[in-house]
Amino acid sequence: MIEIEANPWQTMVLHAERVYPHECCGAMLGRTQGQNKVVTEAVPLENAYAGKQDDRYELKPEDLLAADQAARARGLDLIGIFHSHPDCDAYFSETDLKNSCPWYSFVVLSIQNGKFDHANSFLPDLDQTAAEPEEMIWPRS
Repeated sequence: MIEIEANPWQTMVLHAERVYPHECCGAMLGRTQGQNKVVTEAVPLENAYAGKQDDRYELKPEDLLAADQAARARGLDLIGIFHSHPDCDAYFSETDLKNSCPWYSFVVLSIQNGKFDHANSFLPDLDQTAAEPEEMIWPRS
């Protein structure tokens, strides 16, 4: 299960809405206790994909490493990655699966006409052949 606190949730949604109609991406930092994760910070990152960014994102390895180092410096964990799907559902695509890391949670935010619509979280398997939905708790207003 992943729980996202109010401040990081707001950061994630605002980042996704601001870069619309392109995909956004970022890192989620927090604490892991067994199978439970609590996101206490969200770090917007640059979508470094060189092509059409309305249906794909790419993280720079150095940006992800910097987010991980910042988390560790504050006694936190890099819990996962978030990204948006402009004008489509919050699903884990084949491209998402191919580029996933099985030790992270992946939160996908559906942005419809520039506004947040819904979100889901996924846990890819070790072989990157499937991603199971993960229970997610976030502030709903």
